[in-house]
Amino acid sequence: MFRAARLKLTAWYLLIITVIGVLFSLVAYSGLTFEVRRGLGLQALRAVIEREKARAPGENALPPSFMERRSGARAIPPHTPVFDPQVFAETKRRIALQLVFINLGLLTLSGFAGYFLAGRTLKPIEEMLNEQKRFTADASHELRTPLTAMKTEIEVALRDQSFDKDQAKDLLQSNLEEIDRLQFLSDHLLALSRYQKDRDSRDFEEVSLAEAFAEAAVKIQPLAEAKSIQILSDVQDISLEADKDGLVKLFTIFLDNAVKYSPENSKVNVAAAVRKNKVVITVQDSGIGIRAGELPYIFNRFYRADASRTKNQVHGYGLGLSIAKSIIDKHNGKVEVSSTPEKGTTFTIFLPQKHRQIFS
Repeated sequence: MFRAARLKLTAWYLLIITVIGVLFSLVAYSGLTFEVRRGLGLQALRAVIEREKARAPGENALPPSFMERRSGARAIPPHTPVFDPQVFAETKRRIALQLVFINLGLLTLSGFAGYFLAGRTLKPIEEMLNEQKRFTADASHELRTPLTAMKTEIEVALRDQSFDKDQAKDLLQSNLEEIDRLQFLSDHLLALSRYQKDRDSRDFEEVSLAEAFAEAAVKIQPLAEAKSIQILSDVQDISLEADKDGLVKLFTIFLDNAVKYSPENSKVNVAAAVRKNKVVITVQDSGIGIRAGELPYIFNRFYRADASRTKNQVHGYGLGLSIAKSIIDKHNGKVEVSSTPEKGTTFTIFLPQKHRQIFS
């Protein structure tokens, strides 16, 4: 599809350049032929004058029309030939031929350049469309999985003639778990859509970083206690311009990620300080880590590192870090990650203390 669009866009480029080239050539041809005609006419007159000067005194061989022009009488008509018309015709032919060659060369170069520029123009659109297709396919797959599980369980129960009350309770409990997963997924999809949609919004307020962290820590505390994980905080009470809900969500995602992928009886360290007008937040865990080859992709939607799937069997859809990246982008910030397999991962988030600051 994009190849056809690229060729079509190239054709439009060539059409525009052809029209401009033809118009320019017509103007150039008209101007050049006029100047050539004028130059040949002046050259012919100079030749006549030189011959006149070479004649004996008293003779006048200048054409009457020239004498009339000098005396103020009627000038010769502009179409009166005073030069060799064959020379003029040959000159016009050469000018036209050169303009044709120039236009052909220009069209050839424009064809290659237009094809290249069309590709550069359509490439971001193609990548965006491919990403949208992948997102739709991944979301459909994740939504279909719990629905298929519920459908299968219900169909099996309907065929079971000895289905009793206890089995019905187990079935309903299993269905509730699948529904919770669907709700979890839909909530994350809505959050991702909202933060990406409002990426250019700057409706910020003064927010206490310590308060935002405290709200997030309360939400993650039950999960941490279940694994006997300590969340150690060195978050200074910093005031910054931010979206409070987004900031709480940001802390929640990174804390949840750290606790999920950390072993039992471990620690998660969180620190925040101001460095050169930048709020620097670090979240460090001692979990399974991420391989270097996977680091560039961890913020992609629905991406989950192999280690997290095969070793810990952690439930999730790979949307949390993508949402976090959208929140950071909304705040004109950036995030860096360093990780060592089997030792842990450290996320470092840089946020402007004032929203007008932008980091490259």
